[in-house]
Amino acid sequence: MNIKDTFLETENFILRPLMIADLEGNYKYWLNNQKIVEFSTHGRFPQTIVTLRGYIENTISAKNQIILAIVDRVNLQHIGNIGLQNINWIDSNAEIAFLLGEEQYWGKGVMYEVALTLIKHAFEKLNLHRVYCGTSSNHLSMQKLAIKLGMCKEGVRKEALFFNGQYFDEIEYGIVNDRNL
Repeated sequence: MNIKDTFLETENFILRPLMIADLEGNYKYWLNNQKIVEFSTHGRFPQTIVTLRGYIENTISAKNQIILAIVDRVNLQHIGNIGLQNINWIDSNAEIAFLLGEEQYWGKGVMYEVALTLIKHAFEKLNLHRVYCGTSSNHLSMQKLAIKLGMCKEGVRKEALFFNGQYFDEIEYGIVNDRNL
């Protein structure tokens, strides 16, 4: 990784644009690993190098999303992605999305650390007013993360998600820019 590719950074992580070169690492395996994508809509259809390459190429040119690779500052390993997607420039809001592919980083506060930085960027640089996310009612760690990030529970979409033969509610969270981050 070239340090010049850094877009944002935290104490422990570098956030840089997703690159075609990321297909050479473990990224290509994450979306097919049912344990990693257990609570997300990923993993419903198999991902191939071709589909992932197309996704990365699309993120590079898209004006309604920012998808960033999370890179461990010490070993320069790409461990996950974080992004703002569905950016609505008229209503000034975006959905924040998370993927932590390397299991040894789970439960260590990675997403909290990088999400704070990305939300600050959304408010201070992109002039967004609101950032939101949705998660399955059975994804307790994501619910805890949303609350820790200062998001408020905004609503529930009843039985909106289907996983493993069962319907689950989708819980929606959001945070508005109060200019005090």
